Amino acid sequence: MTAAIETRALRKEYPAPTPRRGLASFAPPMPLPQGRPAAVVVLPIARLIMGPIQGLSVEHILPFIGVTALGALTFSALGLLMGTAIAPQQIGLMFSIIIAPMLMFGCAYYPWRGLDHVPAMKYLVLINPLVYVAEGMRGAITPDVPHMPIAVSASALVLLAGGFWYWGKRTFMRKALG
Repeated sequence: MTAAIETRALRKEYPAPTPRRGLASFAPPMPLPQGRPAAVVVLPIARLIMGPIQGLSVEHILPFIGVTALGALTFSALGLLMGTAIAPQQIGLMFSIIIAPMLMFGCAYYPWRGLDHVPAMKYLVLINPLVYVAEGMRGAITPDVPHMPIAVSASALVLLAGGFWYWGKRTFMRKALG
């Protein structure tokens, strides 16, 4: 019985309730409502663990919310791209080759301006979307700490989200139709 249903589904005898293109279009914005409650829980806990942070300010809450939303959209679109472009057998390899370096070179542990002494690395890390999220949040929460301008971070996140979404939809459609 199950094999018959799977065969019919593969032959597209059961049409999907949502067009395939719609699935790829709706995937990246879906984490936005899920991320807000997570941020409300995680950020106070992180603050307790880290202790006092010099220059911490909530005066710029709107840029913080905007950068958080753009970051969620960008990484969701990147997830769509990577999930459709990388074979399921290679997911473990993806974590060691893509995710670990992204975290280490994403300026989450240090400010981007801290790389001024290593100019080649300073500009090489700009291919990493985490740099723009970390710098945008750093600029919104601790404006006295040297950081990349929030407008630059937000613009880069919009461009990266658009690019990842475009290529993610293409690879999704290629896999869904092929």
